[in-house]
Amino acid sequence: MKRRILLVDDELAILLTLKAILEMNGFEVETAASAKEAIGKLKANTYNMVITDMRMETDTAGYDVVRAAKKADTPPAVALLTAYPLLGSDWKDEGANSMLVKPMNTSDLLRQIEALLVSHEDKNGRQKNVASAAASAPKARNGGARKHA
Repeated sequence: MKRRILLVDDELAILLTLKAILEMNGFEVETAASAKEAIGKLKANTYNMVITDMRMETDTAGYDVVRAAKKADTPPAVALLTAYPLLGSDWKDEGANSMLVKPMNTSDLLRQIEALLVSHEDKNGRQKNVASAAASAPKARNGGARKHA
């Protein structure tokens, strides 16, 4: 199954170039040209990853996309894409998992995306396993019988 990426950037040339690169490397890619459009797509669809430009309608529109992604039923991995790398950890505090600085060569971009997806999938897999184990633990301890008060 192809992993789905939502790619968000208001610069059409970057959007189309990155979409083509990602699709040639086996990803299913949807695009959005604004934070508002991306938020609508996040509410309607599930993605494995969101890559969003920081500066679109506003200088911090990317953070709106990050916050919407983190509210999804199945939160995707999130990377901020920017030509203006931010100092400090504001982007981490907002919930982004990674920062991709443009311009970037294709192999570096693909390597960083793959690493982020694997890390995110591993983390979510562990969380699901822990939740599953916790849910089944009471049944295992008391033979599945529940006491009624």
